[in-house]
Amino acid sequence: MTDWTNHTARARTWFESLRDSICAAFEAIEREAGSEASFEYAPWQRETPDDSDGGGGTRGVMKGKVFEKVGVNVSTVGGAFSPEFAKSIHGASEDSPGFTATGISLVAHMANPHVPAVHMNTRFLTTGKAWFGGGGDLNPPIPYEEDTRDFHAAFEAACDAHDPSYYARFKEWADEYFFIPHRGVARGVGGIFYDHLECADEAQWERHFAFTQDVGRAFLDVFPRLVRRRMGMEWSAPEKRQQLEWRGRYAEFNLVYDRGTLFGLKTGGNIEAILMSLPPKAVWS
Repeated sequence: MTDWTNHTARARTWFESLRDSICAAFEAIEREAGSEASFEYAPWQRETPDDSDGGGGTRGVMKGKVFEKVGVNVSTVGGAFSPEFAKSIHGASEDSPGFTATGISLVAHMANPHVPAVHMNTRFLTTGKAWFGGGGDLNPPIPYEEDTRDFHAAFEAACDAHDPSYYARFKEWADEYFFIPHRGVARGVGGIFYDHLECADEAQWERHFAFTQDVGRAFLDVFPRLVRRRMGMEWSAPEKRQQLEWRGRYAEFNLVYDRGTLFGLKTGGNIEAILMSLPPKAVWS
């Protein structure tokens, strides 16, 4: 069996570097808006039943004039799944519950309802198998066709650079995954979602790691452009109400259906980091 320790360390270094670049880009937008808001970082350690090193991470949160609440988390954890949970995880089982996971997760809720909220995450996991997963999706309370087109175009270009079949597959996966069954509506206007890009050998790992990096770069390129396009627009009270109602649906999805939320809670993750995806304010009509 391949020892993925060095690969996990390389992926972790990239995710932390991406975090730094994204946070710097978001802080620059706040400066342009006349705000001095910046990210506050809180490190955490994962607790384990036997007091072994379970890893940990850093939760970064900023509350500003443009970004009402944005969280950017990085974590690298390891240990063993509970026997029951192990059955639901790719490559794990009751007899082989060990795992490592490293990744970045981001959710931004915006002050202006014309500016789309967004989610992005990428990760590398090992169990009895090793694989990459991730993606990003746009969640506008007030959709603009131009924004949707540009967001998808950025991820399509990242996909096409690696495999012409990726974009269609991963867009469809996002449309299916980011759907709220009890509402019968999509969470937003989609993006891409991929999982279980398996690494059977070194060449596959390098290929999937390169793709995962390009997904992060695509997000870093396109989302700040969308924010700058909309952040100066005026909004009305009904438009703000529309945003708050939409946030309620976002919260419903993340608490009921999101696999990342469940994974974090089931593996002893940091509660504040896991639930940073929830909006600061929301309403249910």
